[in-house]
Amino acid sequence: MLTEKQIEDQQEFERKCISGGLEKIRLNTKKLEDQTYASATVYGSASITAILPTIIKAIDDKKEYSRKHAGRGVALFNQYLFPIDSEIIALITGKIIFDHVFSTRKVKHRVEHIITSISSSLEAECQLRYYEEQAPALFATLKKNYWHESKGTAFKRKSMQTTIHKCGITPWIGWSKSIKGKIGAWCIDVFCEETKWFERIVINEAKRKKLNLLIATPELIEHKETLTKVAETFSPLAKPMLIKPRNWHQLQDGGYLLNDLNKCHHFVRKTDHAYIQEEELPYEFINSLQSVKYKLNDFIVQVAEELEEREIEVGKFKPIVNHPIQPKPHEDASKEAWTEWKRAKTKAMNRQAAEVRKSCRTRMTMNVVREFKEKDFYIPFSFDYRGRAYPIPSILSIQDTDFGKSLILFSEGAKITPKGMEWIKFQLATTYGLSKSTMEERIAWVDDYENKALVERVWRDPIGNIADWENADEPWLFLAACNEWYELYYQHRFHTHLPVAVDATCSGLQILAGLAKDASTARMVNVIGSEKPQDAYATIASRSMEAIPDRLKPYWDRKVTKRCVMTIPYNAKPFSNRSYIRDAFKEKGVDVEKEELTQCVQAVRVAMNLVVPGAMDVMKWIEQEVTKAIKNGKEEIVWRSPSGFKVHQKLMKNSGKLIRIQTMLMGRCDICIGSASKVVDLKHHKNATAPNLIHSLDASLLHFAATKFKKPIATIHDSVLCLATDMCKLSTLVRETYMHLFAEHEPLRDFARSIGSESEPPIIGDLKPEAVIDSQYFFC
Repeated sequence: MLTEKQIEDQQEFERKCISGGLEKIRLNTKKLEDQTYASATVYGSASITAILPTIIKAIDDKKEYSRKHAGRGVALFNQYLFPIDSEIIALITGKIIFDHVFSTRKVKHRVEHIITSISSSLEAECQLRYYEEQAPALFATLKKNYWHESKGTAFKRKSMQTTIHKCGITPWIGWSKSIKGKIGAWCIDVFCEETKWFERIVINEAKRKKLNLLIATPELIEHKETLTKVAETFSPLAKPMLIKPRNWHQLQDGGYLLNDLNKCHHFVRKTDHAYIQEEELPYEFINSLQSVKYKLNDFIVQVAEELEEREIEVGKFKPIVNHPIQPKPHEDASKEAWTEWKRAKTKAMNRQAAEVRKSCRTRMTMNVVREFKEKDFYIPFSFDYRGRAYPIPSILSIQDTDFGKSLILFSEGAKITPKGMEWIKFQLATTYGLSKSTMEERIAWVDDYENKALVERVWRDPIGNIADWENADEPWLFLAACNEWYELYYQHRFHTHLPVAVDATCSGLQILAGLAKDASTARMVNVIGSEKPQDAYATIASRSMEAIPDRLKPYWDRKVTKRCVMTIPYNAKPFSNRSYIRDAFKEKGVDVEKEELTQCVQAVRVAMNLVVPGAMDVMKWIEQEVTKAIKNGKEEIVWRSPSGFKVHQKLMKNSGKLIRIQTMLMGRCDICIGSASKVVDLKHHKNATAPNLIHSLDASLLHFAATKFKKPIATIHDSVLCLATDMCKLSTLVRETYMHLFAEHEPLRDFARSIGSESEPPIIGDLKPEAVIDSQYFFC
């Protein structure tokens, strides 16, 4: 029973999360305005995105008019401005106007400054395109080597100009002041005329000096305030809770206590707030997940803090590494010495800026870690629309990176048992890299004398022996397992708190095997038991070997095919298959031709039709029947999973089109003209339904299992975590749940009835779901 003090502490903590989020967004907004980057604020970005299509059309109309009505005034624009894409003119103009008008530096509001800035940016765009046309290979090389993200557009332009001119390229002929003035003024006039958001005013200064300023109209000020309020509504920081989260019910929101924080997070994400699940089991499942109490792993925290202080990166832990700038040379030093120092300074500053970006996630995590030291905490959860559970906080979450997960222990421990020690060994070996080995091989690996010595070295001095653990598959989870095993084995600690994880073997194919009752697929993904864990990726790599080009055969293995095979059950198409295989070969240092990639993809897909025929037939059938259902008038695909979670798949086309603006100095900007329409997106439904059905069923499997498991438990999509002493019970429960899921239910026939299918689903029928009970490697 919670005390009034505990509830008050949590409410005060949530108030700090709310005020902290508000402070953060306001500080970021002010910082951007101070730096004359208001276009990057929430209100600036949203406003420019909304108005760009109108500005682009206006510029296009004026270009068309100029072609029909030639004259002295039009000739200048035809020569200098109109050859530039309308999208680029609109984007640059909008960005600079917002930057200057909302800058806290009043001098930036002057019309002459805005005119100069717009025309100079447009000239820079033309100049760089000229360089690219004159020397494309040189331009690409210089861009790759000198255009660091930490540098602004002026530096990028200047560095390119200086280097290219040194290489003998004909220099760019700059625009005159008169030309730039006319072009900049024209852009401002178009923008103001079309948006009604800005107006020019003249004010008198001392000594009869008049200032021509550009200011925001009341209409834009009101629009800005509206956007800011919406942004601030969703600004509260989401962190773990100090007390058990409120239970979710059909008529009550769960999770956080205070409404200002609670209303940011719905029970089912990205849906109407009034969206209610009709069955009790999904609520029972999510409430059981968020009732688990956690604490920090002090051993991992200590190691992380020392690595942070020493600026050492390991795996996903990326602290800021400082790159000091060398002292300036003596005043009498040679010109060459000063030049060398400036180059070194530039490199150090670029590296430092990159470190700040790279370390962002780690810095956020360590800040929250310091906040929760010596405290127990809970993690509130919610669903996605398929029924998968996700933590609401993104930091100190069980669904985090390897480093993030290693920080967390179950607060409620259990007395260790001999079988529990085997599961600790399993965790040690699996996180080190033996995920495809048998249980016996994983346990034997830990029992080996050399590996015991390795674990002891890591435990006694993790900083001095980084080389022993940083190259493990999951180095931080391995480090956490080393600490747990050593303290239990040698330090005679009697209770374990470490989350031990088991994962489904290619979850997509396991679910498809159950849907099709296909024994061939089931055997390939460990639904049917065997002495060793089956490896579908290796099998398909072997079966496809003959059909791939001879020169690639020495490099063709499970690693090359893995991502491709893993994603095909989720309806990945040949185009993405090609990129996965290309990337895998690239890691091996092998370049692959386009025709060879096509041949490899075809080989993998043919092999999958031979090895897992039932799974492939189910996906084809779903795609065909969903197509018919949509063409027959359905606006959404709705089905209910065996656990009672109701899935609403509503995918509508965008009524407009996507405009992709590629600028030289500002990068790429994608603008969507129009919004969601009432036209159903048939292609999206065809691609999404099979993977979403699979996700709803693997989620349903965990709904049933977790609600029956009355011990600390966590889930990560198709993975379950619990204490080592409880893993035998949980793994048995997961297998039994799979059996009941496909023995007592007919999910594919239920789905067929839900969508009103015109044909019978392709069920092979030679799989007996009870076979999973004897499969040791179903989840491993």
